Amino acid sequence: MWLQNVFVSAYGLQWKQRRFGGIFSEEYRKAKERESFTAQQWSDYQDWHLQRILHHAFDHVPYYKKAFEEQNISRQSLAKLSANALSKLPVLLKEDLRRFGTSTLLSDKKEKGGLFFPSSGSTGTPTQILFSHAMHQRVFALMESRVRNWAGVNSFMPRGMIGGRRVVPNAYALPPYYRYNRAEKQVYFSAYHISKKNAQDYLAAIKKYGVQYMTGYAMSNFLLASFMDELDLTAPHLRCVITSSEKLTPKMREVFLKVYGCKTFDGWSGLENCGLVSECEQGSLHVSPDAGIIELLDDKMQPVDAGSPGRVYCTGFLNYDQPLIRYDIGDTMVASNESCACGRHMPVIREIIGRNEDVVYGKDGRAMVRFHSIFNGLRSIKQAQVIQESTELIRIKVVPDGNVAPQELVIMKDRIRSQLGDVDVLIEQVETIDQTKNGKFKAVISRL
Repeated sequence: MWLQNVFVSAYGLQWKQRRFGGIFSEEYRKAKERESFTAQQWSDYQDWHLQRILHHAFDHVPYYKKAFEEQNISRQSLAKLSANALSKLPVLLKEDLRRFGTSTLLSDKKEKGGLFFPSSGSTGTPTQILFSHAMHQRVFALMESRVRNWAGVNSFMPRGMIGGRRVVPNAYALPPYYRYNRAEKQVYFSAYHISKKNAQDYLAAIKKYGVQYMTGYAMSNFLLASFMDELDLTAPHLRCVITSSEKLTPKMREVFLKVYGCKTFDGWSGLENCGLVSECEQGSLHVSPDAGIIELLDDKMQPVDAGSPGRVYCTGFLNYDQPLIRYDIGDTMVASNESCACGRHMPVIREIIGRNEDVVYGKDGRAMVRFHSIFNGLRSIKQAQVIQESTELIRIKVVPDGNVAPQELVIMKDRIRSQLGDVDVLIEQVETIDQTKNGKFKAVISRL
């Protein structure tokens, strides 16, 4: 394991330099200053950045130049467009990002150091998001200021992370179920080996490396804390838990408070990084207007009233290499018209909804969520859904783009078994995947 930790730390050092080098410090300073903006200053800021990215898209991104011209939208009209007039622009669907994200949706004038990162998130549609060095640093400046700092921590404190990376190679690996990234003081825990039997191993790492806060998947963190609670294990008091990716429930907050003795801070973003919502010290969920514009719309594409759920459409300000304009990200939120005691003039979200996924259980009692990595990088998959029929059988429904390549069928089965062990995997190619009664798509379903 020590050699793997060396490699993980070397990898972590590269990422630390990529995320926190370059323009990070200056972008972080500006992000902190903007938190004192008035409502009018935020409105002016958004209008200016909207017009800037629209002009860039018209001039340098073939997909948008064609889309704008097809709707008779001139470059001159984009110069006058304000954030409250976005309805004049076409919507970008996730399927469009899947099809054109590595071709015509790319700018012909790119920043340095671009890398593609795969994602399918809660929608089961594999996409590729392009990050330049500068974009990475802009994103992390906002995350540092609005997520970690608001929770009372920073990126340079010892922390534990439960996310999607496969830090432990297979389902039957022996402990320890984590790897240590010394460069970032980060313990990266496996999301795929959490069980009552293994909870002590996770806790030992929290103590050994002096973890001060936990981050990552809400449900995975909750399952781990719940197993510690059931076993009556004594965990050290943490500064906070910062959750993402799934809906945070009051029950989760209660368990984190009981086990770790700390508050939990919720948030929302996504690999696309075209919007950011984070929880402040007073417990309100704020939109960061400098990450992008978030529209909450009904089924008729009309803005919803405060208190009513709306589908999220994002226009991002951080990524000029692959602009996402009025992007249908697939989530749902409820806005609030209330101000916050923190004094920031940043819109408040009452609730983030539409991110619930079922928990899948292995034969040995391990519990996990977030199977999106099963489909990362698979070019012939338009949409997919994982269904646990039993601890012995996993069914995968896929909507293919043409026919699924035989090697991709093998990859999906191998990835499922690497997470769950020796299970039967049945793959069905279908024309569509059913939505729930409220019109939502569930990427993971358990019949247990």
